[in-house]
Amino acid sequence: MSDKNLRNIVIVGGGTAGWMAAATLGRFLKDSFCKVRLIEAEDIPTVGVGEATIPQIQVFNRTLGIDENEFIKRTQGTFKLGIEFVNWGKVGDSYIHAFGDVGNDMDSLQFYHYWWKMRQQGHADDIGAYSLNAVAAPLGKFMRSVDAGNSPLSKIVYAYQFDAGLYAQFLREYAGARGVSRTLAKIVETRLRASDGFIESVVLDNGEIVQGDLFIDCSGFQGLLIEKALNTGFEDWSHWLPCDRAWAVPCERTEPLLPYTRSTAHSAGWQWRIPLQHRTGNGHVFSSKFMGEDEAREILMANLSGKALAEPRLLKFSTGKRLKAWNKNCVAFGLSGGFIEPLESTSIHLVQSGIARLMSLFPNRDFNQHDIDLFNQQTDFEYERIRDFIILHYKATERSDSEFWNYCRTMSIPDSLKQKIDQFMENGQIHRTNMELFNDTSWLEVFHGQGMHPKSYHPLVDLVADDELKRRMAFIKNVIDKSVEAMPSQQEFIQHYCLAPKPLNM
Repeated sequence: MSDKNLRNIVIVGGGTAGWMAAATLGRFLKDSFCKVRLIEAEDIPTVGVGEATIPQIQVFNRTLGIDENEFIKRTQGTFKLGIEFVNWGKVGDSYIHAFGDVGNDMDSLQFYHYWWKMRQQGHADDIGAYSLNAVAAPLGKFMRSVDAGNSPLSKIVYAYQFDAGLYAQFLREYAGARGVSRTLAKIVETRLRASDGFIESVVLDNGEIVQGDLFIDCSGFQGLLIEKALNTGFEDWSHWLPCDRAWAVPCERTEPLLPYTRSTAHSAGWQWRIPLQHRTGNGHVFSSKFMGEDEAREILMANLSGKALAEPRLLKFSTGKRLKAWNKNCVAFGLSGGFIEPLESTSIHLVQSGIARLMSLFPNRDFNQHDIDLFNQQTDFEYERIRDFIILHYKATERSDSEFWNYCRTMSIPDSLKQKIDQFMENGQIHRTNMELFNDTSWLEVFHGQGMHPKSYHPLVDLVADDELKRRMAFIKNVIDKSVEAMPSQQEFIQHYCLAPKPLNM
């Protein structure tokens, strides 16, 4: 082996981000090639109110060889077909941003272009009627894909909802079985090399000095290494995403066990609801500029679906990202690298994609700056495009019932988002740039769900006669309805395949 290869990787911080990194490195790096050590403080509390994800997490689990049923059991998990948004466009409105396909593409165009024409003429149902997930979710239906030919049941797209603390524990056991060592200690000092400012070692509260070649910062908002030691800098996005607080609390599980996350907009933010097997996770994300902490707490507690299981905890945050996710020999994942509020459940995905990017551009002790620059460019692009999608939810509203919504509705937005909106409003065109995370279907569901409708439609739609379009759409809707009828409830599915044991404290 080359003597330039990394010998020691030090991960600072456990939790979801730290143990995802540790599990990946443990899976792919042999102990003889490189030692991996994770350092975490024993007394760092976890929020513990549930975590929602997007479908890409299945790739992460498959890469690690994790059995899905075992994973769901161990994390008290449930399945997720999408997110229901309530009161976002207007008070009383609701729509589902569903995963998976909408309709069937026709000829040279995607389905939604044809749908816009029929919708504008009053000949098409709401877009959700042509999505298996959007129809199945409110009915509580769920199943995995089966071999059913061209049926929608052959390509069911889903994500997970689970207990983040149990997920970290699950990955900790996985990583430990693959050679990752764990140290319970606090870091009291970070030492830099005088020659180039790289991190040389961290000093623990027990006096031990831990040296490393590569340091992975998963220490949370404080950014113990990436910020406090390396002074990397932070790009603040609070002028576009003004929410900066969240109350979080678990409550008793209520029936039925629905296969989706709910996001309900309030007067200065929004409330999440994440149903798990053993309880329901809840939180109220709000802007302290427009609402006091006590009022926000009262709103959360008044809108729980079951009895609270703990006292609510207040979280404080700033939306934005580090100026560099990789600085010198330190890479930041999770909250250390940046934070985009959890409206579209992207937090874990950003950890996952960052880890994949690191593995692709894995360094030796020379730390090629070209690779580091590419890593940061790709990270910035991903964060910025997700940021735009989140901002859209706040900008695309008719709400004028509070100062918060007046601010969001009238605020300036990034040029990249303005271009996307302007193009869509002309003829419904939505273009995915450089494989940005959210595809055109996701943008469509939010655009339409929050009341933004284009002036016209794609001109090539007129190549198909209106009567033929009506027939095709009726056929698609009928196939979806019959497919959903054949699906079991999520509760039945979980009961059969992946029911978690009841926690000892229940």
